[in-house]
This record gives sequence, C-alpha cells and structure tokens, in this order.
Amino acid sequence: MDRSAEIREFLRTRRARVTPEQAGIAPHPGARRVPGLRREEVAQLAGVSVDYYVRLERGRTQGVSRAVLEAVARALQLDETERAHLFDLAQPTTTRARRKRPLSPQRVRPALYRALDALGVPAIVQGRRMDVLAANRLGHALVTDFAARPHRERNAARFVFLDEAARALYTDWERVAGDCVATLRLYAGRHPDDPQLTELIGELSLHSETFRRLWADHDVVAHTAGAKRFHHPVVGDLALDYVVLAVEGDPEQTLVIYTPEPGSPSAEALTILASWTSTPTTRPLDEPAS
Repeated sequence: MDRSAEIREFLRTRRARVTPEQAGIAPHPGARRVPGLRREEVAQLAGVSVDYYVRLERGRTQGVSRAVLEAVARALQLDETERAHLFDLAQPTTTRARRKRPLSPQRVRPALYRALDALGVPAIVQGRRMDVLAANRLGHALVTDFAARPHRERNAARFVFLDEAARALYTDWERVAGDCVATLRLYAGRHPDDPQLTELIGELSLHSETFRRLWADHDVVAHTAGAKRFHHPVVGDLALDYVVLAVEGDPEQTLVIYTPEPGSPSAEALTILASWTSTPTTRPLDEPAS
C-alpha cells in the first residue's frame, strides 16, 4: 500500500467531515470550494505553518513529532481509533522496514477451543484480516460453516461482500459491510505490507462496487461491543448483542461472542438453532492462518 497516498486520503477525508462551525472558526464570506476545513484552517487549529501541514498531508512524515500529530488529531477531532490510525500511518520508514518480515502463523490454543465448546451461545475467533480461525457449533450455524469452505474463503469480509447469503443473513447488511471495511482499514494501517491483505483488498475491490465505495471513505473502527440483527434461514429473525474480547497471547486474535436478551424471542430462536445443528464439537480450521 502507498503510505503517502494513505496519509493524504485519510487526512483529506477527515478534513471534509469537520465544518468551520464545528471547529470554532468564523466562516469566511463567499462560497467554499471544499467541504469541511481548508488546509490552512487545519494548520491554524494545529498551531503549525500551512506549508508544514501541506507536507504532512502529502505523506512527508519524516521528522514529524508526536506533539504535531497530536495537535493535528485534535484539530481534526479524531477519536481514539482514528488517532491511533494516524500514528500508524505516520510511522517512519525505518520502523516499517523493521516490521517488514513474514507474519508468524496464528494458532488457536487448545484451551480456547475448549472455551468455545463450553459456551452456550455463538462464538467466533477472528485473526488477521478478519480471517475466521475457529468457531463453535452455534457460531457456524448462525453465520456460515466456515470449516466447510476452502481455506482462503474462511474470512468474514469475503463472506460479507462475496456471498449472496450474507446479504440475506444480515438485516443491516450495509452497516455490517461498512464495519468490515473500517476494520480492514485499521488493520492495513498496522500491516501495510501484508501480502495477504493486498490480495484480499484487490479481490474485494474487483468484485464489489460497495467495497470500493466504502474503502474510499477511509473510515476506521475498533469494535468492542454492539448489536446485530439477523434473518436466519432456519430460525428467522434474531437480535443479538456482541462483545469482542482480546485473546491473551496474540493481540491480533479476538473472540466474538453473541448473546440474546434472556427470555426474548431471539433466545428461544437460538435454543432451536442449537437443537437443529448436528455439529458435535468445535473443529480446528485446518492449518493455522498466517
């Protein structure tokens, strides 16, 4: 990925979101040629020269101090996830060069497989690039049987954008799609040289106009909790809360657990789904993903 282009487009799209009124700047008379803030307005808010900010937005981050990046983040009203993404993108080339080595394979620990089996609700372990590393029987039954798919297709983003079943499954498909893209954007800032990420982005861009549109927005998100609505082909509509938990020992593995409100129709539907699925136990998804 072109780091300069990533910084440029990220800062440009963040500028476009903030109006002068939101930033506390008195609007200038006459029509504005750009949505949101001008470069000179960001520079003023950040306390740097216009030339300095323009160089930063062009991706020339060599020697940029942490204090300047913090000031720009405040000027653009970035949230914590966006701020972290900006710092990832602005890392010096030397730091990135040290990181540019093959990623070690991700392995799901046996204890985590046992924990998945012990849960009476759907649960999925995701790794890098939203690869699905493991799921319990209700996780497979709720979303799709990833274990039955070819290895490279065991990826949540591929499922959302390239499988028509996903559009029928997720009631709020557009929101789910946006969340997928924003999650991949955040990962891309940390691992811009991941060849499997490059392959994934290329494939999704080639086959999905929606993905191309959302990718151009440069939004980033780090999910910790939320809610999703499903229209399951077997048990009908479900409204489930989810939490995303970090897996100890591998910061790039997360455990996603879905739960219904106790006593709700969704809880009853999950009970029916549990009785319907015949998968007896959690199965490893073949070789560990890299």
